[in-house]
Amino acid sequence: MGGTLEELRKAIRENRWTRSTAGLADGYVQTNLVVLKRQLAFDFLLFCQRNEKACPVLDVTDAGSFIPELTAPGADLRTDLPKYRVYERGILVSEPDSITDLWEDDFVAFLLGCSFTFERALLAHGIPVRHIEEGVNVPMFHTNLPCRQSGLFKGTMVVSMRPIPANQAAAAVQITARSPKSHGAPVHIGNPEQIGILDVNNPDFGDRVTIKADEIPVFWACGVTPQAAAIASKPDFMITHAPGHMFITDLKDTDLEL
Repeated sequence: MGGTLEELRKAIRENRWTRSTAGLADGYVQTNLVVLKRQLAFDFLLFCQRNEKACPVLDVTDAGSFIPELTAPGADLRTDLPKYRVYERGILVSEPDSITDLWEDDFVAFLLGCSFTFERALLAHGIPVRHIEEGVNVPMFHTNLPCRQSGLFKGTMVVSMRPIPANQAAAAVQITARSPKSHGAPVHIGNPEQIGILDVNNPDFGDRVTIKADEIPVFWACGVTPQAAAIASKPDFMITHAPGHMFITDLKDTDLEL
């Protein structure tokens, strides 16, 4: 989808764009979203600090505010994502296209870095990004990699996977390592079973992509990890983005590069 950032955000707000945001707003930082009641906000912030690879914090709103002042002061987190997820006591209860009717005065919103942000750099270096090529959502998987617990919040890491030609894997590591606030370098390369993934062609979130004979699966920490924490920890109420349906900020991806 072409147009300016403002036009894209307006299309999302008006439900004219309801699909994954992979490949959209080239050059702008995309983020994951977590919304919690204020009483759980500190524990979640500490969870993010202890698990920064999966949950790099870019912005936190004041209690009751739906405006991300540091990353997109003209935006509205209640409407400006294509799809949300609502969890109650660890159970996914709905996937609305707006959370305006759900918003409460004690909500705190967190924006966490997303690996979609470093994909422009991969493409610029001639490294393929298969889910963009195939027009689907990135494949994401539960793993056996434990997160460090904070208060209520616990669970295991979720990862995203991109097939990378074997002769370009080292370059992919170097390129993405320069973007630690977008999950940085991979957490695993090669055999999926070593991190608890039994079938790399059957993702837990997102879509299956083609893995060619000369390619190896490369896994990055993923901002869907808080959703795994919601399922494991069972907070009374938690709102997130739907996997792959991210918030697009005013920041440029180069702003997050080392």
